[in-house]
Amino acid sequence: MTIDLPSFSACDALVSVMVAVSVSDANIRTSELVAIERMVNHMPVFADYDVDRIRAVSQTVMSLFEDEDGIDALFGLVRDALPARLFETAYALACDVAAADGRLSDDEAEMLREIRHQLEISRLHSAAIELSSQLRHRTLQA
Repeated sequence: MTIDLPSFSACDALVSVMVAVSVSDANIRTSELVAIERMVNHMPVFADYDVDRIRAVSQTVMSLFEDEDGIDALFGLVRDALPARLFETAYALACDVAAADGRLSDDEAEMLREIRHQLEISRLHSAAIELSSQLRHRTLQA
């Protein structure tokens, strides 16, 4: 299958990384979708973002996941659209989506490893980002 790849804005790239984590385990949870919507609505990096783009970006990500080389194509789009100074921001957003439901599936963990690798996030920085996401999403129950 050949996918006609759109061009992404920097914000589209951030959204696509969040969506990729959510769909990586083939079980898109409401808590993950709410987390994406909350971040887009409240984070300064999305101040001028057209939220109506989320659906189109999500559909592109899901289409890419169906293609054999789709993950590589997705990260090509992300790296082309996203300034390097926002690579760690993308990883932090992805970690927040993965932590949103209180569970980290093996597929989500693998997607986070791929994001870390593709965006060249250092192991030390990724560990700090991961811990901060876990802490932000803790509940009172054990």
